[in-house]
Amino acid sequence: MKWKIKKGDLVEVIAGKDKGKQGKILGLLTEKGRVLVEGVNRVKRHTKPSQKNAQGGILEKEAAIHMSNVLLVDPKTNKGGRVKIVIKGDKKTRVFKKSGTELKA
Repeated sequence: MKWKIKKGDLVEVIAGKDKGKQGKILGLLTEKGRVLVEGVNRVKRHTKPSQKNAQGGILEKEAAIHMSNVLLVDPKTNKGGRVKIVIKGDKKTRVFKKSGTELKA
């Protein structure tokens, strides 16, 4: 499968409890087809005190959501849109289908 989303891309959530929110991709779990999006799908984790976190307590962090629930944000319209891969010579670029805006690699 070809991944059209990369770490650091701005995406919009199109389904679920955080529908409509935008955030940057923090990480990709390609083998599971999931992504971590900044500020989206926050969950609370109860942690014991450890050397890294001497206090312990309740931490809030992002949980993964499925890739089908996010769309890349078009910089022209600031809305989510579908992307196609266009090959120019020996370079591949991502281009939005509606606006034709190219994404920088």
